[in-house]
Amino acid sequence: MLPALLSARNPRTRSAGVTGLRRAGQAEQAESFLSDRSALVRACARYVVRQLGGDPVAWHRQRCTAPDDLELPPGAVIGLAECGNRDDAGLLWPLLGHPVAGVRARAVAGLRALDCVDAKPLRSLLDDPAACVVRETAAALLPLAKELPADWLLERAGSEHPRHVRVSAFRLLDARGGIVALRAAVGLLEDPDAKLRTRAEQSVQRWHPSADVRRGDAEVGSGFLAGVDALPSRI
Repeated sequence: MLPALLSARNPRTRSAGVTGLRRAGQAEQAESFLSDRSALVRACARYVVRQLGGDPVAWHRQRCTAPDDLELPPGAVIGLAECGNRDDAGLLWPLLGHPVAGVRARAVAGLRALDCVDAKPLRSLLDDPAACVVRETAAALLPLAKELPADWLLERAGSEHPRHVRVSAFRLLDARGGIVALRAAVGLLEDPDAKLRTRAEQSVQRWHPSADVRRGDAEVGSGFLAGVDALPSRI
């Protein structure tokens, strides 16, 4: 029965199997689940490994010290952030250039979990060919959106860029607020991409001047009115 639990697709079922390893006298097998794709399973594996006297943190650090290891599981990368500390960010930064997209994405997520995000070196990943990496990067950069160059983000919201780059760039522009967010939203109100168009409509509807917008700014008035006029009648 235990092998069936450990190989199950459902994370809760696999986690039950991992915790059952100790009772079955097979706790040493839990180490292989430290890099599971599920956070719940990884947490259970860390518990069992510690009960056996092992050190999950040391295991994760050892796995993440070879940036070119093509066999490095993405779960081992985010697992380091889950049980390590801020000093471990030094092992995650080199993984941003890993050839496997899942590893790059989990490295970004790990830096975010450790509160070690730095906008300047991380922003280049908004151009990553893998959508999962760009999504994680945008989520990590949201609190630092105002540190990103507005023109640089506006360019990436343009139609010449891949869809996942455009969506993430607009998400960051919207988070910036102010005239830059309004400008970006108005520019996307007639975009062929339905998701971007909907987000732009919502952005115009909820937009309000931020503290750095001058009262009576002509661009604000004309931009907002143009945006409202361009909204579909159903709104």
